[in-house]
Amino acid sequence: MDENKQYPLKKVCLICAKGSLEDVYAALVMTNGAVMEGIEAKLFFTFFGLDAITKNRMNSLKTGTLGNPAMRMPGGLPFPSLMGVLPGVEAGVSAMMRNQMEKLDIPPVDEFMELITAGGGEIYACKLAMDMFKLTKEDLSKHVSGVLTIGDFYEKCGGLGTQIIFT
Repeated sequence: MDENKQYPLKKVCLICAKGSLEDVYAALVMTNGAVMEGIEAKLFFTFFGLDAITKNRMNSLKTGTLGNPAMRMPGGLPFPSLMGVLPGVEAGVSAMMRNQMEKLDIPPVDEFMELITAGGGEIYACKLAMDMFKLTKEDLSKHVSGVLTIGDFYEKCGGLGTQIIFT
């Protein structure tokens, strides 16, 4: 972090509601980037985003192959959505994505959360979604600071210079 940089943004609060590999990593990258720039960062996982912080799912997230118009095959050709229904295609695409991320030295989800929390970022789970999916605090990564209602999370996000981002 450049100590001389000044940002009008003092705090960023991100909400991740989707559990696909690309959606979770978008939230992790943005949160970690904020932490690295000295911006207070809080990350809230709700609904299917909970997969990212659930111990037995967090490092096996998948890339959605159906209905993704931005999906491309090697060489840049559009990925035929119909192929996504074939057995093994989603797993193969997800493995390719993880491989590309590994080549770029992008850490797995659990290591990314370690970076965020070690830098002072906070990670939370949504109480409503936890209740809906019958999850307990013990099901979650050790990096999760707590289980909050959305109202409690918004309260933590209060203050001037705060931006709330829904991914």
